Amino acid sequence: MVSVENIYKAKVLLKGVADPTPLMHNVNLSDHYACQIWLKREDLQVVRSYKIRGAYNKMAGLSPEQLSRGVICASAGNHAQGVAFACRKMKVHGIIYMPSVTPKQKIKKVQLFGKEFVEVRLRGDTFDEANTEAMRIAGEENRTFVHPFDDERVIEGQGTVGLEILESCKDPIDYVFVAVGGGGLISGLGSYFEQISPDTKIIGVEPSGAAALHAALEAGKVVTLDKIDNFVDGAAVQRIGEITFPIIQKVMDDLVLVPEGKVCSTILQLYNEEGIVVEPAGALTIAALDQYADKIRGKNVVCVLSGSNNDITRTEEIKERSLLYEGLKHYFIIRFPQRAGALRDFLNHVLGPTDDITHFEYTKKHNRETGPALVGIQVEHRSDFDALVQRMEEYHFSYQPLNNSKMLFDLLI
Repeated sequence: MVSVENIYKAKVLLKGVADPTPLMHNVNLSDHYACQIWLKREDLQVVRSYKIRGAYNKMAGLSPEQLSRGVICASAGNHAQGVAFACRKMKVHGIIYMPSVTPKQKIKKVQLFGKEFVEVRLRGDTFDEANTEAMRIAGEENRTFVHPFDDERVIEGQGTVGLEILESCKDPIDYVFVAVGGGGLISGLGSYFEQISPDTKIIGVEPSGAAALHAALEAGKVVTLDKIDNFVDGAAVQRIGEITFPIIQKVMDDLVLVPEGKVCSTILQLYNEEGIVVEPAGALTIAALDQYADKIRGKNVVCVLSGSNNDITRTEEIKERSLLYEGLKHYFIIRFPQRAGALRDFLNHVLGPTDDITHFEYTKKHNRETGPALVGIQVEHRSDFDALVQRMEEYHFSYQPLNNSKMLFDLLI
């Protein structure tokens, strides 16, 4: 583990750079789960995530000679903004590699924070691909590599989140839920709690589509995932850190995997009910609470909202993923009789009173008796799906569901 002393030293270095963020009691979540829910609002940090803590702590410890050669990093977005902010404040030149699929909002934010002191380069489809290229260039140009999570000084900087939580909360904390990507935050926060509040349970939360820590725990060693879902971009890595993994094994009490669709539902819930804007990784800890509802009843619980760098252009995708996950939106290929009134019969006899056609794509290409249409239907309740399918069969409409046929779904939707 990293030491409490070094986490306190990081706190001193970060003064005036990453100011303490509030620990806010949430009434609605507390009532819903019959416990006390506190939100650690790292989404309110100057760069809208906790990443400034580790990035600045690392760079503040470099020698003048190292700083003169410049720094380099790779990031899915939040670490990049932290490094960019530090580069501008310390007047150090930085090269920042980001995956080509990084939301434009995050790229623009990096450029905004770094100004003339940073250069953004887009490489690869994942953080790991961008990271490989950044490390290669670091060696060629003799720049200092500022790792987003697998570095002790970065971990110590992230550990200040745990320090602030314990300083802010008067009562003993039973559970802390922490998002896991490469493991820097949970390693630092967990190290502090393990030494200062060892009875507190540290619960890691990973996206199901990028469960690098889960794979490493099963294998008993760090492994590389062949393929990941990049949607929860702030926590989507193919490989957990070599330094962070053994720390996590010591400080983490449990790991929860959350489907990406559940993350989307939580993003919408936080916005609609609380007026809180979070990115997918920032919603992970709240999204995990349902799986722990029985255990946290009557307890004192902290959820770290890790960031809010969400691109507004992703809103439609977030809504779509949420509806699919909740079982409220379904896509079909339906064969319609090629006669006048066939669609009217479908609307009158198959579609329920609260069902809504949200997508309809049909082109008559031949003179056969039936023709396929791509149809998207939104239902009011999950249970309405079974009745919809029953009516299609009753009125002899041939259909093929697409939601669970990933290749067809991706091709057509």
